[in-house]
Amino acid sequence: MHRRVLLLAFALLLIVPPASALAVHYGERTLRKGMSGSDVRKLQRYLTKVGIETDVDGQFGPRTAANVRDWEESVGRRVNGVVTRSDARALRRGAAEADTTEAPVDAPVATEKATLTDEGLAVAPASAPPEVQAVIEAGNEIASKPYKYGGGHGRWRDSGYDCSGSVSYALHAAGLLDEPLDSSGFASEFGERGRGTWITTYGNAGHAYMVVAGLRFDTSARRVTGTRWSDRMRSPRGYKRRHPPGL
Repeated sequence: MHRRVLLLAFALLLIVPPASALAVHYGERTLRKGMSGSDVRKLQRYLTKVGIETDVDGQFGPRTAANVRDWEESVGRRVNGVVTRSDARALRRGAAEADTTEAPVDAPVATEKATLTDEGLAVAPASAPPEVQAVIEAGNEIASKPYKYGGGHGRWRDSGYDCSGSVSYALHAAGLLDEPLDSSGFASEFGERGRGTWITTYGNAGHAYMVVAGLRFDTSARRVTGTRWSDRMRSPRGYKRRHPPGL
């Protein structure tokens, strides 16, 4: 009898899949590295929609965890690579807003690009207009400053800067912005619509960054390069592109 019970239990284990393999609705459970399932696939799709390109394989591996941390930092949430139910709702809202983003009108990009030093600072090309050189110089000033939610919005000189505060600071130093903008402001108010020749800002409801002379200036780059500058681009999907007039 005891043996029969053991055999029945073993048969049930073969029939019933583990919880991680079951179809789980997105937002029903906290997601972290090592988990898998249909809700992880949904998470990966949402990350891609908000501009953080993520492979959709249903496995919450190191790359997905790193992308979650990038998203958390970009929207000012606790950076731990764990997606709580609250995080899941916020990411879903961001993805829904990204779906309504209009297609940008692009301009030619500068043929000569800025370079990075060994310290992760930007060097402007000789052909860059004075405003572009000023943006790069100002970006270098705060490139290694810590991320601070709301930083750069109450005052220009701050102990840290968030995503839109960083972009605002650099543009203001070059005389291209009078008052700080939040990420939504960069999506709808700044400059002219479309990609610029030298400077392009990228904004949506949750994040803002810019590309200056071919380099990305982005708070989320700090975890990789140690500064806000990077020569690696991120997916612009879900962002509205705008640029300073004439640049």
